[in-house]
Amino acid sequence: MGRYFKNIWEGIITVLVGMSVTWRHLFRPAVTIQYPTVKLKLPERARNRLYVNMDDCIGCDQCSIACPVDCITIETIKSTPDIDLGLTSVGTKKRLYVPKFDIDIAKCCYCALCVYPCPTECIKMTDVFEFSEYERTNLIYNFSVMTPTEIDEAKAKLAASQKEAAAKKAAQTPPAPKQEVAAPANPTPNPDKKS
Repeated sequence: MGRYFKNIWEGIITVLVGMSVTWRHLFRPAVTIQYPTVKLKLPERARNRLYVNMDDCIGCDQCSIACPVDCITIETIKSTPDIDLGLTSVGTKKRLYVPKFDIDIAKCCYCALCVYPCPTECIKMTDVFEFSEYERTNLIYNFSVMTPTEIDEAKAKLAASQKEAAAKKAAQTPPAPKQEVAAPANPTPNPDKKS
């Protein structure tokens, strides 16, 4: 019988201890943030989704080389000397078309190693962290601004320029002289041949 009342007493004490915590927090200001409408301010150097300013990209491939998980894919097409692709915001002359600049955010480990080697500072970590998707393929971001028509034109110009350069080089190099095989000075008589 003593054990019965002891269990009841312990149950009441346990409930009172739990309720004391509840009563204590009932009169304090709330620390819960109502997330979709209220957001915490991120630290200044927060590392989240990458952004590429294609106006400043020179296609140097330094970010892709530095990436430890190979989530950056870059393809370039050389421009011909007669075409001016313009300058970047830091004054670097553009010499390459960049028809493909893809970042697979699903692979990205947000290390920011791609940001530091960029000579034109065109790739940056942003404070955007809300980019969940239902399909993994939607996490591949294409930053290139070239249309398929522009890509085909750039490839055609490069092919024409290379063909022209090859033709010039062929025209400048003189043909190699033909080497004639000299007959031996004293031909040996053939014993099988009848005179």
